Amino acid sequence: MAETLNIAVDIMGGDYAPQAIVEGVGEALDMYPDRFRLFLVGEPTQMEAELRRIGKWGDARLELVPATETIGMGEHPVAAVRKKRNSSINVAINLVRTGKASAIFSAGSTGAVVASAFFKLSMLPGIERPGIAAVLPTETDRFLLLDAGATVDCTPLNLLHYATMGSIYASTILKKENPKVGLLSNGTEEGKGNRLTQQAFPLLQEAKNLNFIGNVEGHDLFSDNVDVVVCDGFVGNVTLKSAEQLAKALGHIIKHSIMGKLQWKLGGLLSKGAFNEVRKRTDAAEVGGCPLLGVAGVCIIGHGISNAKAVRNGIRVAGECIEARLNDTIAEQIRSLGIKEQ
Repeated sequence: MAETLNIAVDIMGGDYAPQAIVEGVGEALDMYPDRFRLFLVGEPTQMEAELRRIGKWGDARLELVPATETIGMGEHPVAAVRKKRNSSINVAINLVRTGKASAIFSAGSTGAVVASAFFKLSMLPGIERPGIAAVLPTETDRFLLLDAGATVDCTPLNLLHYATMGSIYASTILKKENPKVGLLSNGTEEGKGNRLTQQAFPLLQEAKNLNFIGNVEGHDLFSDNVDVVVCDGFVGNVTLKSAEQLAKALGHIIKHSIMGKLQWKLGGLLSKGAFNEVRKRTDAAEVGGCPLLGVAGVCIIGHGISNAKAVRNGIRVAGECIEARLNDTIAEQIRSLGIKEQ
């Protein structure tokens, strides 16, 4: 019998909390009945009401952990983490720090989750800064973008670590064989880019544990040319949010155009299955959340608009990272690099 996986879930984080988060918890328990033990962190009265609503009150696979404070999306992340010590994010992270849980899922403030994890969980040996890994669709598959916003100002060594962690995640979780790693730049030629990318290039090129294909440009990101795209958190976050909005805009443009003529409406009805498939492949809820790589504990950050499906899949991904012993592999690979900041 497989080992039960202990995961802390921030019930108060997200635009649709606590309702959508609790619904996602219920879906995870139904879909994986013997896989998880979940620690639900939040305001007890609200958690009880929502669990009763979905018929999961008293479920032996759940344990309620009270948290009297919530960190809002508009609050300064570091200040809020330090001031609101009994926030649901801090309490959930503490469960991982003390070993009661092996992972956390939160759709709350990304900055607060990153700050709390950085302060409360030690970094994996040799890693200085955590990185958010975002899974995005390509023409036929998926690729990984990191850092997507955890560390805005990076060093060349940080980018090498992101490349290593991203390659491991792509191979163990996304099941990509010998994943291709690219450095995001404004040209494919060696020597292109800003000072950071120019200094990072030889580090990635010399790393024997990487299948480094050199610089990649923006038009390579969704074309199946690369599996792991490495950049600093500023560039990565702008890229991620631009891609999310472009996907939404294209959906509206296509829908508006189809509704413009009767024959296009008929064609749209005939193509409904194809449109649904595209929608599924570009739906962030299918991914569930972004792993925060580099911290000593599995941390999955959900989108602020996470619905029940996103929460269910975020819990699933957290379980996959635990079972794959992802952090052990990352620590081993980083140690084998033997490179320290100059």
